[in-house]
Amino acid sequence: MDSEIVFGKGVESETGRLVKKYGGSKAMIVYGSGSVKRSGLFDSVAASLSETGIMFTEFGGVQPNPKRSFAEEGVKIALAEGVDFLIGLGGGSSIDTAKAISIGIANGGDFWQFYRGEKPEKAAPVGTIVTIAASGSETSRSCVLVDDVDTGLKKGLWSQFRPRFAVMNPELTYTLSPYQCASGCADILSHAFMRYFSNYTSYIGDRFGEAAMQTIVKYAPVALEEPENYEARAEILLTGSLSHCDLMFIGRPDGNSGGEHPLESQLSGFYDTAHGAGLAVIMPALLKYFVMNGTEEQVDKVAHFATNVFGIDPDPTLTSEYLAARGIARFYDWLRSIGMPTTLAELGITEDEIPAAVDRCMKARGSTISGFLTLDEKAVTEVYNIASK
Repeated sequence: MDSEIVFGKGVESETGRLVKKYGGSKAMIVYGSGSVKRSGLFDSVAASLSETGIMFTEFGGVQPNPKRSFAEEGVKIALAEGVDFLIGLGGGSSIDTAKAISIGIANGGDFWQFYRGEKPEKAAPVGTIVTIAASGSETSRSCVLVDDVDTGLKKGLWSQFRPRFAVMNPELTYTLSPYQCASGCADILSHAFMRYFSNYTSYIGDRFGEAAMQTIVKYAPVALEEPENYEARAEILLTGSLSHCDLMFIGRPDGNSGGEHPLESQLSGFYDTAHGAGLAVIMPALLKYFVMNGTEEQVDKVAHFATNVFGIDPDPTLTSEYLAARGIARFYDWLRSIGMPTTLAELGITEDEIPAAVDRCMKARGSTISGFLTLDEKAVTEVYNIASK
């Protein structure tokens, strides 16, 4: 099932029409802090619902790195209120919480079984209104929560269900803090990155990935310098959705490939840091590991990343290792230029905490992490050690 993208200025006023179009009669608006109320956005959405005869209730207070227990509370309220449609209003955390609630109310109140490997057969419909360009959850099949009830691990669910619609007004992202904007851009880049670093060859897939990453590299500094630059915000917002809606999976049947998300998830889940900031630390460290341990073809792929995304001159007299190293250095420079951390220490994670981070990572993923290179416990430790320098 595809998501309908409704894009442009003022499109949040279309929410009621869209909920009605996709069969909703009573909606739950799931959101984070009070900023959506202070800005007037919540009132605009509520008015749109009322004008089209859609009843609604609200469930606010979603935190970054959203929690299982909070979503379970939302399921209980939604069932008691007779909710049949979820609206994720905000960024990835609100949207993922809405997705979890939607699965819960369609499956007798329980959704966590599906984070243990079962596949849900049904889910209530979800619509999204995006205020943070980052996760791409507004059009993706993924949903991530922190298990604060049992294991403490960050767990992901990959189902066949996508939001029915994504309302995307670039102006709603104008008020993001510089750190939120930069972290979101790193997150978006990572979704193209993880498909790009695949052992499956697809010319068109690589070109899609490079275009997405080039767009973020170009427009992130513009959005930070000019927060109300509509062009920059629009390009970033749309790239966020396109990078995580399976378009980048063309020719890549293995799904997540790079390995950066499994390594990062247990950092942000445990230390409650911004997901995009953690990815900014892990991605270049992982590239260094690829160059040191990859095959000739895999090192060539890092060199292509360097030349096609970061503009390193593809001088045929230079080795792939050299080109890759220059590209990685430029990647580090770009991340620092937008205010992103590039070491674990900048996330508040010391070297003596690495063994525990490795342990959490392996518990969440098993004995190995499959990807561009298969990562066992020793490899994960090495990547974290690179990231600590």
